[in-house]
Amino acid sequence: MSKLYFRYGAMNCGKSTNLLQVAHNYEERGMKILIIKPKTDTKGGNKVVSRLGVTRQVDLLLDGEENVLEKVSQYIKENGNIDCILGDEVQFFKKHQIDELFEIAVTLNIPTICYGLRTDFQMNGFEGSERLLLLAHSLEELKTICKCGKKALLNGRLINGKFVFEGEQIAIDKEDNVEYEALCPKCFFLYKEQYEKGRNKDE
Repeated sequence: MSKLYFRYGAMNCGKSTNLLQVAHNYEERGMKILIIKPKTDTKGGNKVVSRLGVTRQVDLLLDGEENVLEKVSQYIKENGNIDCILGDEVQFFKKHQIDELFEIAVTLNIPTICYGLRTDFQMNGFEGSERLLLLAHSLEELKTICKCGKKALLNGRLINGKFVFEGEQIAIDKEDNVEYEALCPKCFFLYKEQYEKGRNKDE
């Protein structure tokens, strides 16, 4: 039986780069891979975009209503068997889609490796990530560091270069002056305290 893997980490920990490297490794050995991504992630459009500048077009771009098992089964019917599924930005997938990826790994015997964030900029879980933390056979943290040098666990959202701690859960990196920065917990709370002081002062 193949497994469902969840490889998670803070922003800029190399998730997409790792995905593209795994794809290269499989293909170098003559094996076929399928890359999937949720439409919610509009960064790069229909491509996986690495911060190193490497990009690759995805095979299936899925909206939240689509059944992943059905889409993958149809892809295999039209294109032949695949040896691995690689999912980018999986935190944006719906709960039912993670369940379907789990079913694919188990019933179709296809290793399925998912890459994504564990928490948002307010330390809340994403729907897809929460389900993966419950179902994945294997959990692996991809590590990065805060600018202070400590291990980064959290994600800070910046708008026009300033940290914010309110707003909608989903705001895509590099769109509408939104950026993200990986932070250690200490720096996260330091910036949050500064933000709240500034907000109270304005009130």
